[in-house]
Formats: sequence, C-alpha cells, structure tokens
Amino acid sequence: MHKSTESEGFELDSKYQDYLETIRKGYEQQKYMLENNTRKVADRIVSISQPYVRPVVRGKVSKPTEFGAKLHLSVDEWGFARIEYLSFDAYNEGPMLIQALEAYKYHHGCYPERVLVDQIYRTRPNIAFCQKNGIRISGPRLGRPAKNEELRKKDVKNAAQDNIDRIQIERYFSTAKRRNGMGLITKKRKDTSLTTIALSVLVTNIFGSFKLAVEELKSGSSTMT
Repeated sequence: MHKSTESEGFELDSKYQDYLETIRKGYEQQKYMLENNTRKVADRIVSISQPYVRPVVRGKVSKPTEFGAKLHLSVDEWGFARIEYLSFDAYNEGPMLIQALEAYKYHHGCYPERVLVDQIYRTRPNIAFCQKNGIRISGPRLGRPAKNEELRKKDVKNAAQDNIDRIQIERYFSTAKRRNGMGLITKKRKDTSLTTIALSVLVTNIFGSFKLAVEELKSGSSTMT
C-alpha cells in the first residue's frame, strides 16, 4: 500500500495516489455544487475506483439513473449487431441515426428499406433524411392522420408490424446480457470494460450466425426431402 522514506514517513503507491487524486477531484466537485446551489457538474465522479464512470439518466421507473457505459447498437435484418458508438460519457444518440444509416450503406451497398427506432430518433432532420433516401422510418406520419381509409389502415398495419419486429433489438440485448457477459462486467479499467462489452457483442453475433446456418441447413434438408 505504501513505501517508507527516510525523512517524511510513507509514500503512497501509484494506485493509491490515483485514488487520492480522485477523492480530491470529487471533493472539489461537491464543493462547487454546494457553493453554486446546483446538482450538475461536468465529468461528475461517482466511483473512486472507476472515476471514468458517469451517471446516465434513463427515466425508467425502477432505475431512473444507471451507471456504466452507454451503447449505441444497431441490428440488421439478419439479426447481426454493429456497435455505432460506445462511451462512458452521456450523449444524445438521436443525431447518430444518419451516421448509422450511412454505415449500413457502406457495408451493404444500399440503404435499408426501413428503420425501426425509438421516439428519440424521430427528429425532423432524421425523418427528412429517410424520406429523401427512400427509407421508411417507424412511427406515425408527421401532420394529420391520412384521410384515405386504405392508407390509414396501411399505416396502422405497418406500425403494428414495426412494433413486433422491433422486439429483435430487445431480444439481442437480453441474450448479450444473460448469456454472453454484457450484464456482468467485472473489469475495473476503462479500456478492458469497453473491450468486454465489444466482445459480448461479437460473441452474440457469432452464436447468431451459427443459429442462422442451422436454420438454413434445416430449410435445405426439408426442401430436398
């Protein structure tokens, strides 16, 4: 824990020097919030051993605030995921939709037919980009409901199917957390924690490819018989 010196007693190891520096910074942050009557401060420290971890406000009833990395993930129509952005800092993922769609086009040579998103992604710039490039974005149309009965029924049917298909991303997260290590990050360093998360996505994709291959083999064998 410490090293002795001849004149001044003890010298902390580098590990505990880092802890002490983190405690000092945390004290300065708490002092700033007290003196300025605020609850917000940049790069707020919530862990002495992991000073890079930031509180992320999620708005959930059971867990309004979570601590850990924030993962921006996209899943294609075959069930394979790609990490669009990964960081311990809080960020707004809404503007990142266009970047994700451009990445899809880079990998597949075209834009997707549709994109299933949360409400946070349904901004006017994102909707305009999708309309310009022939991408149907999930969610209600802007403006008043369609007067044409057939068009209205089509919108309702598409919305129902989108909600069903969007379960795939939730299923992916559940599988990655329960089976492939994403829900049990025990690493203490920032780089190893991020690497563990990335590996859990990779492993989930690998098992997904195995499942897809098995389904294709079964389909092929049934066709042959």
